[in-house]
Amino acid sequence: MTIVLATQNPGKIAEIRALLPEGWQVVTATELGVTEDIPETGETLEENALQKAQYLFDRCGMPALADDTGLEIEALNGAPGVYSARYAGEEKDNEKNMAKVLKELSDTSNRKARFRTVLAWVTPEGRQYFEGIVNGEIADTHLRGEHGFGYDPIFVPEGEHRSFAQMSAEEKSAMSHRGRALRAFVAHIKSKST
Repeated sequence: MTIVLATQNPGKIAEIRALLPEGWQVVTATELGVTEDIPETGETLEENALQKAQYLFDRCGMPALADDTGLEIEALNGAPGVYSARYAGEEKDNEKNMAKVLKELSDTSNRKARFRTVLAWVTPEGRQYFEGIVNGEIADTHLRGEHGFGYDPIFVPEGEHRSFAQMSAEEKSAMSHRGRALRAFVAHIKSKST
């Protein structure tokens, strides 16, 4: 089966490709000639993921998988949440986003946070959601590690002393929110094909 992905993020694409069963092909929207910005105006992760997947399904006529991920910080009442990518501005600057989070947490000892990914899967048979959550905390005032993307340098998953950015792609995928959502998706599609 060939599916189209909404993301253009190389890290996400590699993570998804690594987890899909053998025989599944992944193409990106750009590879199919969809170069315009895909709408992402929802107020929840679920709304954004579905909006992107439905747009691609309608435009390309093939099964579409889209995700939306948010970093939800307890002391910030769940922020940045659905606005994680553009928390410090529309330019989606990872460094500025992390700097804003660290500044906002500078006066609190509560560093509890979680990453949450929602996948939307749209096919001719309908729509489905898959969710993955990983709990953890925001690191102290400096960035840790060279790998990953987004908030990975400041997010330390529960039971770990390293940030996601200090882990190999395989280590991160084994415990990450996106990895958990993808494994739920893969389990679903495998159960449908048996």
